[in-house]
Amino acid sequence: MKKTKKELNSKNSDICLNIGKNQENSLLKLPLLGLYQNVLVTGSIGTGKTSSLLYPITKQLLELNFSNLYNSAFLILDVKGNYHHFVKKVCEESFHVSDLFIIGLNNFITYNPLHKPNLKPHVLANRLKNILLLFSPEQTESYWIDKAEQLLTEAIKLCRLYNNNYVTFIELHKLVMSKAYYQEKIDLLKSSFYKQDLDSSEISSLVSCMNFFEDEFFSLDDRTQSILKSEVSRITNIFVSDKEISRIFCPNQDEITFPGFDYVLKNHKVVVLDMNISEYSNLSKIIAAYLKIDFQSEILMQLSKNTPICPSCFICDEYHEYVTLNDAAFFSQSREAKSINIVATQSYSSLLSSLHDSNTTKVLIQSLINKFWFRTDDSFTIDEIIKQTGKEEKRLVSQTVSENARQTNYNFWFNNFLSKDSNISESYNTSFQKDFIFDSNFFSRDLETFSCLAFLSNGSSILPLEKLTLTPYYLQ
Repeated sequence: MKKTKKELNSKNSDICLNIGKNQENSLLKLPLLGLYQNVLVTGSIGTGKTSSLLYPITKQLLELNFSNLYNSAFLILDVKGNYHHFVKKVCEESFHVSDLFIIGLNNFITYNPLHKPNLKPHVLANRLKNILLLFSPEQTESYWIDKAEQLLTEAIKLCRLYNNNYVTFIELHKLVMSKAYYQEKIDLLKSSFYKQDLDSSEISSLVSCMNFFEDEFFSLDDRTQSILKSEVSRITNIFVSDKEISRIFCPNQDEITFPGFDYVLKNHKVVVLDMNISEYSNLSKIIAAYLKIDFQSEILMQLSKNTPICPSCFICDEYHEYVTLNDAAFFSQSREAKSINIVATQSYSSLLSSLHDSNTTKVLIQSLINKFWFRTDDSFTIDEIIKQTGKEEKRLVSQTVSENARQTNYNFWFNNFLSKDSNISESYNTSFQKDFIFDSNFFSRDLETFSCLAFLSNGSSILPLEKLTLTPYYLQ
């Protein structure tokens, strides 16, 4: 018999993750319903974010999945290039290596981010625009990025017409960069038109593409065309210039081995990106951003379908490297889709530096309800934490010492005053004043390695603030 939403929530509320010990040496447990409200971990390098919090939580969630206590699909973005080793080890210990998909240049999985025949061309182009924004530090060229989105929309539309509805980064690059290649494909489609092989919808798309390319794009002066081409080439050139990259991420349609996130969600699989950002740089950002957007879209699409919700989990260390503008909107809606999002970054300033928008950064932080604050030296992060933790009444004591004398003489030899018949009085004054619970010294100096201040929710209410002592995964 199918379980109701209330019964499922009741079952989930009984499942808890072990986090760490509080100051009373009691083990703190966090229920799944609390995790649905997302998790943000911040702390400077070397404070133990990954080893004492992310790894243990990841292991517990994976083991729950493999034991069928709580089935969930996973997307884990590996920025440093070592997280996938840990995940693979957990899968091997649980005899579930077959459930693991590792996407990277050193693996056999082939994945085409642009093969989304169910998405409209403008939706696909908008995803690429979000990735373009990762490479626009100050966003001063927003006009050109918007025009590049329009160019990509028409290129995707045209590519689908002549390439059996199949789009790759290589095809988009050729269409935008080479007028001769564009003309070759147009001649091919015209031939199909004269043979009456195109339906009315395809004819309409063909006319739209030709009007844009010939009346707008190719009519631009050389400088303007070059700017638009350079915008597009920032995300396409790397797939054209490297044979191994094109083999993995631009395969022939019949050579794709990654089944897609719809399959991953329904079958509770684990997807890990193995692409060290220091080695692969832009490619790592492009693939990571696209995997994330793809995963998020499939999760939210479940809400509009009359089918059971498949729980999911997104985990990302060094999150500021892969954060995109649409994340805030996703995190605010993901709870209903039973999605657990756990992200770690060095500071709030790191997120602001990537998003370049203080309002979006604040909305994003607000959507990540559960927070683990490790030691940090970032003043912006500390100021925001202090504000969020609030104020309390503190007792202030002031001391006053005074002296009265009948006669006072100045001694020139010893350079001091000599008093006769003097009285010394001392007074204490006590008052109460509202002040912040924690000061900056607590976050910059008092927090030890593998310890943090936890601001957590159990799903229905915020728990009291607690300082936690965590255990690294290799000592558990």
